Amino acid sequence: MFSDSSMHIMSNTFYDLPQLRQRISVFRDRKHAGQVLAEMLQEWKRREAVVLAVPSGGVPVAVEVARALELSLDVAVVSKILLPWNTESGFGAVGFDGTVWLNKEYVDYFGLDQPTIEQQTQAALAKVQRRVKLFRADRPWPDLKNITVILVDDGIAAGSTLLVALMALRNKEAREIIIAVPTAHQESLVRIMDEVDALYCANIRSGPQFAVAAAYQQWDDVDETDASRMLVSYRNRESAQEKGKRRTCKNGSKAS
Repeated sequence: MFSDSSMHIMSNTFYDLPQLRQRISVFRDRKHAGQVLAEMLQEWKRREAVVLAVPSGGVPVAVEVARALELSLDVAVVSKILLPWNTESGFGAVGFDGTVWLNKEYVDYFGLDQPTIEQQTQAALAKVQRRVKLFRADRPWPDLKNITVILVDDGIAAGSTLLVALMALRNKEAREIIIAVPTAHQESLVRIMDEVDALYCANIRSGPQFAVAAAYQQWDDVDETDASRMLVSYRNRESAQEKGKRRTCKNGSKAS
């Protein structure tokens, strides 16, 4: 909880690291950021929970969280609905289950007509479907009923993509949704706080200018190929460990 008058979030379910507030360059890289988050999330170790990464940047962070907590890892694919003339700014977002969220204020401000909205939304949906296939292949979606979901990204600037991810997870009837991010802007956290059961953010900042990348000493884009490779590597490791446990149990039964 914040005690600073300039930075305060009214919630008993918000956790940060006071020593990192308002600082930049606090993480060496995404791997280090994931390790810091994992320390904050130790109470969830080996619990009935699953870690979901927001690809691509959230994957290396989530890998470290899942590994330290000994939890399964999957992805929650989301995409901005981009403005036609801009490859970065959006006026909404699309979730992995087809959930669509539009920022009505932006739609009105930019005077977007219905054909434009539909065209851009379809483009975002196509991107999400392609990435779901890339990152998940034909694996069945995990049953999230009565499961705690720990949703991990590499940071929150505006938070629109996380909002649509939360909507999609509610549709999956997750028992509890926790957001865990290394860094975020204070105002974005306030906007999404009521939508989650708990929120962990190591480095929180306020002010008129904010960039997720500023929290990292080393910041590189994570391409889809690298993110996919990390996910496959983690799943293979998890599968090997599970087989090892089964062999141990089987051998133990024979010995008895």
